[in-house]
Amino acid sequence: MELSWSLLALLAAMLGVAWFWHDSLGARERANDAAFETCRSTGASLLDGTVSFRRLQAVRVAGGALQLRRTYVFDYTRDGVTRQQGFVILTGRFVDNVGL
Repeated sequence: MELSWSLLALLAAMLGVAWFWHDSLGARERANDAAFETCRSTGASLLDGTVSFRRLQAVRVAGGALQLRRTYVFDYTRDGVTRQQGFVILTGRFVDNVGL
């Protein structure tokens, strides 16, 4: 069987999309864990039990490497009545910042 260049390019694109999807699922889980832990440690309650994707950026980190920076938002409450919004920022696989 002979592979054409267009078929090879299509296969590479599909593998790239699959990698991005898998990486995004892992990042979302890390953001969920960070949001839950931050809410728990401050006495707040994480509403809806999950984070929502807000933003994707390509950024250069120390050493000049290019990585993806993802921002997720979540809702929480401190008094059981007022809904507030927090955020989690991940660069690569690491949580950079969590804000309430």
